[in-house]
Amino acid sequence: MSASETTALRVDVVDLEGATVGEVDLDPTWFGVEPHVGVVHQVVTAQLAAARRGTSKTKTRAEVRGGGRKPWRQKGTGRARQGSIRAPHWAGGGIAHGPTGEENHTKRVPKKLKRRALASALSDRAATGAVQVVRGLAFDEPKTKRALALLSALELEEGRVLVVLDRRDEAVEKSFRNLGGVHLLAVDQLNTYDVVVSDVVVFAEEALAFVGTGARSDLAEREAARGGQEQ
Repeated sequence: MSASETTALRVDVVDLEGATVGEVDLDPTWFGVEPHVGVVHQVVTAQLAAARRGTSKTKTRAEVRGGGRKPWRQKGTGRARQGSIRAPHWAGGGIAHGPTGEENHTKRVPKKLKRRALASALSDRAATGAVQVVRGLAFDEPKTKRALALLSALELEEGRVLVVLDRRDEAVEKSFRNLGGVHLLAVDQLNTYDVVVSDVVVFAEEALAFVGTGARSDLAEREAARGGQEQ
């Protein structure tokens, strides 16, 4: 099947107790394409490179301490000529061509490539049944116990879980924050790397409409309100 061909996929929608409350068709543009391993690898590599702090630093021969005078005279000793004991080939000497702490490791990745990689990663998870959809994913107050109960209801106590919300929710974020195997983010921050390193991706039902748009529900509401005021 070519990369342009898509396949629709229907999954169950569950509530916070794990009971099935409906079904939803996943957008085939994002969940029904043929995964492209090479594109995913390229984008993930670029993401990891961009995350590097680039603070590694070594001293050159001009920066190390000592070596101000010639260790022995140029001729007559029978030994090779030397100018400084801090030259790179000496123990304790400077490092030649080492990191300077100013390296830029970022790699430019076209937007189309990023979108294809994200679609490939999501489609791979959907094809293996590793995409779940939850209705009403919200808590009145931060409760880690409620987050654990949800994971138990979804049978996701083991492995790495990515939870995708339609908007920023402080109560939900704080509820999941102490769970080491869970990573939570808003749908506008959904990216290839987080999908690839997760065993299961759990979507809030409202978040599905914003996959790949670079927006989330609260931002969309804000833009809609702003448009109404301008009119």
